[in-house]
Amino acid sequence: MAKVATMDKYLDSYGKKICSSDIFKVVNSVFEINLDKAPILTKVDTVESFSSKGDNSMSRIVMDSYLNQYDKEITGAGIRGMINEIFGVNLDAISSLEGARISLYSKDQWVVQHEKDLFVVHTGTGDTDVKIYPTKYFTDQTGLEGLPTDLEILLTELGYSFNVEIGSYYFLNPTGEAIPDVFKGQTMGVILKVIHQSLTNL
Repeated sequence: MAKVATMDKYLDSYGKKICSSDIFKVVNSVFEINLDKAPILTKVDTVESFSSKGDNSMSRIVMDSYLNQYDKEITGAGIRGMINEIFGVNLDAISSLEGARISLYSKDQWVVQHEKDLFVVHTGTGDTDVKIYPTKYFTDQTGLEGLPTDLEILLTELGYSFNVEIGSYYFLNPTGEAIPDVFKGQTMGVILKVIHQSLTNL
């Protein structure tokens, strides 16, 4: 079962009265992602008094503020949309990476990582930059210290360049803002293309 479907089943068990603590617990259980560690990327017009929230983190306060402004029955898809808007954590995209053999490091934690993954997509603080490099498994299997040439070409066409200091293909959003989901999707797309075309036997 896809992780988003598992998440929906968990959320259904909470019923209509769901709060940020419930959501954070489900996300941690299903995706092993700690949203308390994720930086808040959005501004909220109305944040309730801290004193009324006890020990809740700012992340949970912001999420509760969003939930309180939601004027219809909340769905799993709606919650995932909120999480993406607030934290830049796209759970639908992360779920789709299962079995893709791509490790993802984001929000100061491993979001997806498996022993036989081939490449790492590593996003920096605030999602403003990303570096891509091969896993140890890929290097051990192929003897290559860097990315395959066909992947280097595709990443260069997207705007990446090789950064000698960090030894990785690197992209920094020139606007200084978080990299858009569309660009992230294009990045994953070219990596998956190379994996499917020439690396499925590894």
